[in-house]
Amino acid sequence: MEGVKHAQIIDISLSPCISVWSIGDGAPEETEKRDDSQRSTLFVEKPQSGSVSVGKCGNITFIAKVEAKDLLRKPNVKWFKGKWMDLASKAGKHLQLKESFERHTKVCLFFLFTGTNGDGQDDAGELDFSGLLKRREVKQQEEEPEVDVWELLKNANPSEYEKIAFQYGITDLRGMLKRLKRMRREVKKSAAFAKGLDPAYQVDKGGKVRFMVELADPTVELKWYKNGQEIRPSTKYIFEHKGNQRILFINNCTMTDDARYYVTAGDEKCSTELFVRDPPILVTKGLEDTNTYVGERVELSCEVSEDDANVKWFKNGVELTNEPKSRYRIKVEGKKHTLIIEEAAKNDSATYSVMTTGGQSEAKLSISLALEDQTVRLGQEIHLKCEISENVQGKWYKNGQLVEASDRVKLYHKGRIHRFIIASAAVDDEGEYMFVPDSGSLRKICTISHFSDPPKLHLDGLGENNTVTVVAGSKLRLEIPITGEPTPKVMWSKGDKWITDSGRIRAETYPDSSCLVIDTAEREDSGPFRITLKNEAGEDTALINIKVVDVPDPPQAPNVTEVGEDWCVMTWEPPANDGGSPILGYFIERKKKQSSRWMRLNFELCKETTFEPKKMIEGVAYEVRVFAVNAIGISKPSMPSKSFVPLAVTSPPTLLAVDGVTDTSVTMKWRPPDHIGAAGLDGYVVEYCFEGTDEWIVANPELTDKTRFTINGLPTGSKILVRVKAVNAAGESEPRYHPQPILVKEVVEPPKIRLPRHLKQTYTRRVGETVNLVIPFQGRPRAKVSWQKNGSPIDKNQINIRNTENDTIIFIRKAERSHSGEYDMKVEVENLVDKATIDIQIVDRPGPPEIVTIEDVWGENVNLSWKPPKDDGNAAITGYTIQKADKKSMEWFTVIEHYHRTSATINELVIGNEYYFRIFAENMCGLSEDATMTKESALIAKDGKVYKYPVYDDFDFSERPLFTQPLINTYAVAGYNATLNCSVRGNPKPKITWLKNKVIIMNDPRYRMFSNQGVCTLEIRKPSPYDGGTYSCRAVNELGEAEVDCKLEVKGKSFKSFGMVPQ
Repeated sequence: MEGVKHAQIIDISLSPCISVWSIGDGAPEETEKRDDSQRSTLFVEKPQSGSVSVGKCGNITFIAKVEAKDLLRKPNVKWFKGKWMDLASKAGKHLQLKESFERHTKVCLFFLFTGTNGDGQDDAGELDFSGLLKRREVKQQEEEPEVDVWELLKNANPSEYEKIAFQYGITDLRGMLKRLKRMRREVKKSAAFAKGLDPAYQVDKGGKVRFMVELADPTVELKWYKNGQEIRPSTKYIFEHKGNQRILFINNCTMTDDARYYVTAGDEKCSTELFVRDPPILVTKGLEDTNTYVGERVELSCEVSEDDANVKWFKNGVELTNEPKSRYRIKVEGKKHTLIIEEAAKNDSATYSVMTTGGQSEAKLSISLALEDQTVRLGQEIHLKCEISENVQGKWYKNGQLVEASDRVKLYHKGRIHRFIIASAAVDDEGEYMFVPDSGSLRKICTISHFSDPPKLHLDGLGENNTVTVVAGSKLRLEIPITGEPTPKVMWSKGDKWITDSGRIRAETYPDSSCLVIDTAEREDSGPFRITLKNEAGEDTALINIKVVDVPDPPQAPNVTEVGEDWCVMTWEPPANDGGSPILGYFIERKKKQSSRWMRLNFELCKETTFEPKKMIEGVAYEVRVFAVNAIGISKPSMPSKSFVPLAVTSPPTLLAVDGVTDTSVTMKWRPPDHIGAAGLDGYVVEYCFEGTDEWIVANPELTDKTRFTINGLPTGSKILVRVKAVNAAGESEPRYHPQPILVKEVVEPPKIRLPRHLKQTYTRRVGETVNLVIPFQGRPRAKVSWQKNGSPIDKNQINIRNTENDTIIFIRKAERSHSGEYDMKVEVENLVDKATIDIQIVDRPGPPEIVTIEDVWGENVNLSWKPPKDDGNAAITGYTIQKADKKSMEWFTVIEHYHRTSATINELVIGNEYYFRIFAENMCGLSEDATMTKESALIAKDGKVYKYPVYDDFDFSERPLFTQPLINTYAVAGYNATLNCSVRGNPKPKITWLKNKVIIMNDPRYRMFSNQGVCTLEIRKPSPYDGGTYSCRAVNELGEAEVDCKLEVKGKSFKSFGMVPQ
């Protein structure tokens, strides 16, 4: 229990005035002074004193009102009489506690009702309940003064301590006596403590206690002890300093905290006793009124909150003891306490009560002597008992007819007591029964009637319209309370089908209820179930609606109605079956078509049946699906939508301009869009409208993939506006408008040849190259273009000329030197003319120089001279290349390159060697094919005697072709380059020719041929199965020829079958 400062637990003492204090915080007198301000703010209205006359019927009510608007929770209020007696344990017939709460004023009302019964047994005075139970007269007297328990203990004999402790609910008598002993001691005045500890403190188990001392000198060191052991700060022990006050809090008190405590300040100490009080013993099951007959065994039982608790029994207020000679025997079994009377007598009829430290209970015991009217249920026992004044035989009669003993009817006689017993009552047993003793001096009569009650169904716990909701897949056990006497027959049905006591859907019947059980409820179980009750007294029936709710069915596959660059719009229909619970919303998922991983798009339910997924990748195929959600759960997913690809329209075309205008047409040109996207570009739509109207006309019904279009059929003199749209799979782009209206009228434009810069100089090409010249020009309308070469018309068989409205093209597939010359171009528009001249030069390699002579030989030097070649290849000679060869080996070595003069001196020749020399001419196309060699040789002689060389016949190196390494059969893979290799020798050097299936391979770009140092190679680029066959290599010189062949097979299997990936 917390202190008053928390304002949650409020204790109210009725007399003589109201005090608010917490047990363990010190004496009531001290707390009363400290908490007057708090008490005044908490209590709106305090209990008022009252009086009632003893011996008269009446009652008195005490009312307390507490302000609750600033409290965290409802306050707990206790009523005390005096300082110690908690009236909550005395609540019963004559004492009632009630409370209520006024919401609009935020005020809690607490009531205490007490009254008298007219016999002098009242709740006034000391509220001595033990005295209340005693059947003695109480003289009317003035209201007794308040009783102090401590004063009672001081003045009482030690033999009465236990009685006083039990009467006032004191459980720790030892601690109270210790405190009493300390209170009798003289308290010496302390110099260190301005205010010391109280002699004793008491706290409930689990509560909080507060010790406080006030020091005369706040600088003195203070220590707290428990049973001589110093107390250290912890969560249980909390120290607090307030000025000169030193406070110790002990939280969550247990029985181990019941000890002696003292505090030291210097050489002085102050001590106290803490008593931890166990909670009071409560009566959990009270006594019940009992009616029986003389001679029967009587048992009065009750149950308390603790095992083997101290319980006192009273008969009409007089305590009963468990003595061996007593007629009363007290039996204790754990929490159950029983008072036993073996053979009840008439004088045992009385009020019996049981009392504990925290409560009491009472009941009346009635002992009957004669027959009494009885109402019994069918099937129960009929027990008639009659006690007469003497021990004589007698007879039993029913409705005036003598009743004899039989198997159903048992008749017993013992002393003065006669019994009539029928084990199971039937309908025919109803009637008037009479016992007549043989002495004939007395007749005892009673009436036996059957208790019958029409059957009734109690459906108060069901919902509206008797509806019971159950989730599909769970078990339903619906229990319907029933009443009726005799016990009614219960029948369940659904439609025309009766429900038995077995199966998935079954009925279970009990004496006071009937259960409808459905194992694993299904949707088909929904519907009305009829329950019918029948007995002899009547019939009752009711319809109970069972509603089985489940997750909804999945929606239909969604439809994607609109697609954008990274978004789409999808719609769907609600599921056909909502599972018996309204649809709360939908979850949407998407995935890439080639993936199996779905991704949730919304984490808050979508309330509508349309959704716009975003952040998709343009050009990737997606699928979407939907889940329906109700209060039960999430449905299965819908079927996926048809796959769709987010695509974006292109940006508008660019650079829209007028390319030409005639009297009936306008030609527009433009550039492709800057951004096309994954959807590509399918074409363009050209639209126009006449100035002053808003009707746009499509000029091209079919898309055009060109960036130029002519709008025909326009009226002369009209003005039109033109726009162009780019179109792809995502739709049409934004249009690109021409900024100005266009006048449909042909305008004469003087001719103007726009000769490219590189054609303003001599245009040079090599022999065999392609000449393709495009010369743009201007001129409207109908410009006429003509060409001449060197003043003569061009031979169109050799040179192709192609003219358009805006340019002219001169094309020569393979240029020859004869194509060189000046080409004159003329453009005419009506009487206006523009001309241009193009100089085309076709060049080739030059011929060899003319005669090469050795002018002089001296030392290691040779002087050569020659004449320029007759054929310069139609290009200037840029230089000469000079080579030398030793007469012995005739291997040529370059001595000088790119030499510009026609004479040269060759230095650093080897003495004793004889040399030949040859010269190549060079122009922009390269060296001449042949060289001119000196007819004589130059001997580099030694000084002195001239050596005469012997004369040898020249060795004949001539040889017909011979293959030293033949071709071999080869397997190739389709799509991968293949090569065929062989080697050949021969002198003169043979000419190599390749053949396929005996057909010469010529000018085929799929084949490349190499020959290096006699090694011949044929490369077949990315062959297909059709390139397989027999390949031959033929070598020919003037002495003969040789040929080798092989077979090539190309396998056309897929790359994966070979474990390869094409490069």
